[in-house]
Amino acid sequence: MKGMIVIMPNSFITDDKLNEECGVIGIFMPEGNNVSKSIYYGLYALQHRGQESAGIAVNKDGIINYHKDMGLVSEVFSRKKIDELEGNIGIGHVRYSTTGESLAANAQPLVVRYKKGSIALAHNGNLVNAASLREILEDEGVVFQTSNDSEVVANLLARYHKDGIEKAVKRVMEVLKGSYALVINTGDKLIGVRDNHGIRPLCLGKLNDGYVLASESCALDTVGAELIRDIEPGEIVIIDKNGVKSISNDKWCKRKLCIFEVIYFARPDSKIDDIHVYLARKEAGRILAREYPVEADIVISVPDSGTSAAIGYAEESGIPYSIGLIKNRYVGRTFIQPSQELREQGVRLKLNVLKENVDGKRVVLVDDSIVRGTTSKRIVNMLKKAGAKEVHLRVSSPPVKYPCYFGIDTPNRKHLVGGNKTVDEICNMINADSLGYLTEEGLVKSTSKNEGFCMACFNGDYPMEVPRDNE
Repeated sequence: MKGMIVIMPNSFITDDKLNEECGVIGIFMPEGNNVSKSIYYGLYALQHRGQESAGIAVNKDGIINYHKDMGLVSEVFSRKKIDELEGNIGIGHVRYSTTGESLAANAQPLVVRYKKGSIALAHNGNLVNAASLREILEDEGVVFQTSNDSEVVANLLARYHKDGIEKAVKRVMEVLKGSYALVINTGDKLIGVRDNHGIRPLCLGKLNDGYVLASESCALDTVGAELIRDIEPGEIVIIDKNGVKSISNDKWCKRKLCIFEVIYFARPDSKIDDIHVYLARKEAGRILAREYPVEADIVISVPDSGTSAAIGYAEESGIPYSIGLIKNRYVGRTFIQPSQELREQGVRLKLNVLKENVDGKRVVLVDDSIVRGTTSKRIVNMLKKAGAKEVHLRVSSPPVKYPCYFGIDTPNRKHLVGGNKTVDEICNMINADSLGYLTEEGLVKSTSKNEGFCMACFNGDYPMEVPRDNE
């Protein structure tokens, strides 16, 4: 192993995509039930939201037992581990790190013990004032065990808990700034919290005599729960033996769901804030075909994230949809020595061209986004090497020009090709015959909504003041 390092799933392949931070799930069932297996299955459904670490914390008779580690859900949990996690209230988490290093210590859920008991917390999002809050707490003697901002939230909850969990959560929300979807496991309650702008998603479902909170509705489907509704921006939901109690936000804030949840992050079979993700992506492709038509022989996608939009583009344009790129779905964690050669081979390792379908054809290639442009260039060159006469790239989102501060791992702005080059310059850089991006207006229209999205990565219009240290 000397000289070797662990590369997380596809990290040298997907460096041209934005990465979500986390997925969370929480389940409350009446006493006598065990929720660990259902949480495990729910985390499987949310695995796309984070592949660095996974964890589950369950509560039985007021005692929280947990297990978490680096790796995929299937790697972290054996049947024995799941059987050892007994309890009727539990939460789970999958993580991709944006704040805090990729270390086992930063895996969630976080369990904080204090004089009245224990609190387990799982967090999706990113706090823009975490550093200042952490400094204040450290000055007052708090010792932190991790480097992620979720521990700041857990310590604040423990500090304010003397007044009861409801008041504690309200007080914490008053000082947090940024994005967060939280699931919290206390002695006898499951609590869900969504930030005041609703930047990160969270939904509520019914499971027999219990309830489920999850980042996406696909997790509800997997565990057999029925979607009730999305948690509203700024809402606190408290679930206990008496049922569900909702505490609405007493401060008006404009809804600003992260538009990349719809474009890329969420699974296509999810429904978020009444938006059917697959239908929205397909409609985005239709609008893209109207905004940037081209004469071509086939429409193909960059699988899997561009497939829904490619189908929409094909239907609207009348150009046949075909398979042009085959995805290797078994590229996973491996010990490799990173090098430029391996980075160049990365796309070929994950994608291969179906030459028979593209040879001699004018190809429309549909993808959901371009971040650095490096992968797009490699794919275009692969298609042309396989015999494609022309490659016209169509992107079902606007150019990514600005970094995100709310839970997406965005490169420094100098590495965002959309923030540094014109569309014509990008087209030349990636060796495409033409390039068209979906407009902001077309993107919003595809969701069947008129507003309610954070689109700061496209236009720099952040929903709150942010530290400009990544530009």
